[in-house]
Order: sequence, then structure tokens, then C-alpha cells
Amino acid sequence: MRVTGFPAGMFQTNCYVVSRDEGTDCIVVDPGQDAAAPLHSFLDDAGLTPIAVLLTHGHLDHMWDATPVCARFDIPLYVHPDDRHMLTDPASGIGPVLAPLIAHSTFEEPATVVELAHGDVLDVAGLGVTVAHTPGHTRGSVVFRLDGGEQQVIFSGDTLFAGSIGRSDLPGGDHEQLLASIAEHLLCLDDETAVLPGHGESTTIGAERGSNPFLVGLGGVR
Repeated sequence: MRVTGFPAGMFQTNCYVVSRDEGTDCIVVDPGQDAAAPLHSFLDDAGLTPIAVLLTHGHLDHMWDATPVCARFDIPLYVHPDDRHMLTDPASGIGPVLAPLIAHSTFEEPATVVELAHGDVLDVAGLGVTVAHTPGHTRGSVVFRLDGGEQQVIFSGDTLFAGSIGRSDLPGGDHEQLLASIAEHLLCLDDETAVLPGHGESTTIGAERGSNPFLVGLGGVR
């Protein structure tokens, strides 16, 4: 499995491209603001063709360029139903303070939207992607888990970061629910599991279990 990521836009949101070692098909995770141009350039250089766009959640910094990318390649968008409304009304997910950022912008759904459910196993681009619903940052936040052979990889969106966790003060956020999601669906994973978050550097479950101050005393069945 090959994974390439780059931060994009004013929010420096990580956009990821995932493919099999020997394949030309790929998936795109969280193409946020200003992600489309560098994404298209990378895809051309790498000889890769997107099969689907996956969203960890519906906040505008993660979905801003999702519809243009889907339209360019005529591919579906996968999102949890609890966050689908943000595709056309992103202001509903960011609150009044940030809403002026998009006062003059218009957002539309892609032509094809597939709603995710907890426990789904997606077969896209030859990759098996397991979906876990992890509400707390938003009601429809999910993490995607892939088996990279010797190491599992999760795309944690804004649920878990290196040394931190997602904010829960925006509409749909819930701090206790976020901690419960992390305990139930992330801390149960092996220490070697790679965590590729929506912002910042990558980490591992073991590193966060041992040093993340927000997870002190937080359980997790292994």
C-alpha cells in the first residue's frame, strides 16, 4: 500500500492519496480547501486515477474541494449521513464566528454520494477500507482503517492528532462522546497502528496511548 499526504489551504488540512503498490487506481481522503490543484498535479505525475473520495467528516476544511474532484473524475463521494448536510450547508458545521469565511461561496453535492455506516468494509481501488463511526468532533465523524500488510493504518480525521484530540466546541461536537469514541474504536488497536490525522504529523496508537495528555486514564479494550 502506498500513502501520500500533503497539507492544503488556510487550514493546512491533510489530503491523502492511497493506492496499492502495483495499482493505478487510488482513493482520495479529505480534499479540503485548495487541495484540488496539487492533488491533480500529483495524480498526473504518479499515473494514478481516483476511484472514490472519502470524507472523515463534513467540516468545510475537509470537504471544500470534494465536489470538484468528484466531478473531474466522475467518481462517488463517501460520507456519514449525519454530516451529509454540510456538503451543501457547511456553515451549519462551523458556527457564526467562522461562517463569514464562506459568505459568498456556494457548495453542491457531487452527483453520487454514498452514505457510510459503522462497520462498513469498502472495496475501493483494490483496498479494503473498514469504517468506524467516531462521533464527538462532529456527529458524523468516522475513521478509516486499512491493512498495510505489516502495519495497519488509520485515517483519523479530526478525532485524534499527535499529542491532541479534536475540538468539540463546534455544532455537533461533544467532548465526552469524543473520548468515548477514541477509547472504543482507536485505543483498542495495536500500538504499531499508524495514525494519519487531518492536521499535523503522523503518529501511532502506542505513542498516543503513552504520551497524549488528553488520553490519560482513558480506557480501551485491546
